[in-house]
Amino acid sequence: MDVLWVIPLLLIPLLMWTSSTFVFYFKKCFYVAYMMVLALFAIPLCILKSGGRDVENMRIIRALVRHVKYFLGLRFDVSGWEHLQTEGPYVIISNHQSSLDVLGLMEILPDRCTMIAKKELVYAGTVGLICWLGGIVFINRKKTSDAKSVMADAAKTMLDDQIRLWVFPEGTRNQRGDLLPFKKGAFHLAVQAQVPIIPVVFSSYSNFYLRKEKQFNSGTIRLKILPKIETKGMTSDDVSSLSDKSFNLMRSAYLSVSDFVTQSNGPLRH
Repeated sequence: MDVLWVIPLLLIPLLMWTSSTFVFYFKKCFYVAYMMVLALFAIPLCILKSGGRDVENMRIIRALVRHVKYFLGLRFDVSGWEHLQTEGPYVIISNHQSSLDVLGLMEILPDRCTMIAKKELVYAGTVGLICWLGGIVFINRKKTSDAKSVMADAAKTMLDDQIRLWVFPEGTRNQRGDLLPFKKGAFHLAVQAQVPIIPVVFSSYSNFYLRKEKQFNSGTIRLKILPKIETKGMTSDDVSSLSDKSFNLMRSAYLSVSDFVTQSNGPLRH
């Protein structure tokens, strides 16, 4: 019977070497399970540190998550760090490709910064609980009136508590090789609070991660932090133009950094 336990242990490295599909599912399952385990460790630490829900708990979450990239064979190449050296509250916006974005987010997350995320995330077991403890703002994307109310409250909280918020303006995950049109919530938030917007661009994951083709290799992700966009003096009438300006800047940067990564590492063969 003891020999039967050895067979799976021998099969795993063999499959890791010979099957890209096995590697894909193994890495995905490991990532989800390991993040849940890390959350389990983080929950009591956050409660001991802050007594409950507090944006300062994101420091603990950031410290615990930053090493996960090594297990997945990922590396981040960050440029534009100086643009995050901005005092006071601001809104960070970035493109959204997969759950792996969390690793890049934690790589550069400034102090007193949390996220705006879909409401369903709060039900994701230990990960949902640690997100709540980290002060993440949950919105119901299916109810526009609820989302607007949450954004209005978030703008007040930003100013009262001097926090920063990270938003994915595409509104959903996107691996189509370009950016999706931006939803306006992040820009209403920034204008209402009269705080700057700092765009952050993740290069395309297509050189190492293809979901439909079930491939997940090692790779480098370029993170480009762009100069802040001021909103002082703007009103709701300026939201559309602010959104368009941000989209154009980020799309140009996305195509540029993605092309650089592809030339450096070559496209993922499938």
